[in-house]
Amino acid sequence: MSSEAGGNSPQPAPAAHTILPAAYWVEQTLDDDADSSLGDTESSTASLSASILEYRTIHGRTFHSDRATDVQYWTPNDENATDSQDIIHHMLTLVHDGQLFRAPLKDNMGKALDIGTGSGTWAIDFADQFLSTSVIGTDISPIQPSWIPPNLRFEIEDATQEWTFAENDFDYVHMRYLFGSIADWPGLLKQAFRVTKPGGYVESYEASCVMKSDDGSLVEGSPMDQWGKVFVEAGRKFGRPFDVVNERIVVNAFEEAGFEEITTWEFKIPLNGWPKDRKLKEIGQYSLLGLDRDLEGWILFIWSQVMGWSREEIGVYVAHLRRQLRDTKVHGYVLTRAVYGRKPEDGQPIPPPKIPTPPATTAASPAAASPPATTSPPAAAE
Repeated sequence: MSSEAGGNSPQPAPAAHTILPAAYWVEQTLDDDADSSLGDTESSTASLSASILEYRTIHGRTFHSDRATDVQYWTPNDENATDSQDIIHHMLTLVHDGQLFRAPLKDNMGKALDIGTGSGTWAIDFADQFLSTSVIGTDISPIQPSWIPPNLRFEIEDATQEWTFAENDFDYVHMRYLFGSIADWPGLLKQAFRVTKPGGYVESYEASCVMKSDDGSLVEGSPMDQWGKVFVEAGRKFGRPFDVVNERIVVNAFEEAGFEEITTWEFKIPLNGWPKDRKLKEIGQYSLLGLDRDLEGWILFIWSQVMGWSREEIGVYVAHLRRQLRDTKVHGYVLTRAVYGRKPEDGQPIPPPKIPTPPATTAASPAAASPPATTSPPAAAE
């Protein structure tokens, strides 16, 4: 593939791992108009205290109020954001062939917990599927609907603090898309281990922030390439990692928490409808729709509050990014990974696997052997 496939690729291409300055995107021209406006919507829930509903406003978008808790969450909690979440939820059900989970759950579960429930769509669907199971969805913002299944309730809870749930209380704990929100992943999984019943399961589903292609069509320095680089650097500054998939952070946290039968499953999600395979094409179309519905919301807090970009610089970059995302000549994807583990029947954590200490080397000795390669996930076939 030639470099033109990247869509408005900067020339010359920067060195690998380079983050382009914000002003760079303002200097670039676009061949077509792109909507980079920022919405201005609010959510409200009358049954909750006023302090929780005092949302912050950043460039016209509402975010969780840091007056309610000490947490700083990086995506908006307004209508544009929840619409994007709901579209991505539908996309993920297509990825999983209509299933909401991968853990081998039983039909007669007593209680289930959804951490970081967001718009609540996953919890609603899960409660509808398991009508005899009591389901709780937690989040830091009360943006969930009031019309919900009778076996479901939503609660305000900050997952980064000490959980208020009893020990050995849930048959299943579910977490999804918490990247960039957790500073202590081992601590999070230890909390989940504590509240799970012996023999119960905890499941996490995360996506990489790095957009890739296997054929070189996503070129170095293009808007999609920069997306992941900025997120990774922002995660270092923010103290909450974004690329928890490629850095194997979640898997390591499951091991450290003491789960057994830890199982992983990976999938490459296309970023638009470029695949020829019918299922992958549909997944890619919904992936694009979910991102495109609120591209500004995905980056606004991180780009402005952490990386120091101006509203104009963000808007212009989003216009470039939106244009490239719609280019089916760019065969981009993000790697996603589901991880689930079982709490041992005796309720005691199993020791994490010991990593062998490599032999000492000298300047004259050969380098230590590289670790064995892992099995690659199935490619998003053209």
